[in-house]
Amino acid sequence: MYALKNKVQLIGHLGKNPEIKTIDNGKKVARLSLATSESYKNLQGEKVTETQWHSLVAWGKLADILEQYTSKGSEICVEGKLTYREYTDKDGVKRNITEIVVNEILLLDKKASAI
Repeated sequence: MYALKNKVQLIGHLGKNPEIKTIDNGKKVARLSLATSESYKNLQGEKVTETQWHSLVAWGKLADILEQYTSKGSEICVEGKLTYREYTDKDGVKRNITEIVVNEILLLDKKASAI
């Protein structure tokens, strides 16, 4: 049960190409934005779609996979943990961010699944 305490699973589409960086020790990190959408009918019978945006971070081999096989619009399934961190922006203002640190990826695009 310990593994279930902080576990997130999402299926969605990338809002832009993953941002890939190589840090000092040679390890890669990927930052990406994932959109998840839900649809329902309102009281007037109209279809309404709500989209949520999620910030994701992937390290090492997962960053390599994202760099090689995904781009804006790619559909993926991710599993990871929810994290909160604080940073200081370029103007010296402290900011808080919520991210999902990815530990598993499943590529759902037809062209990627053929690989």
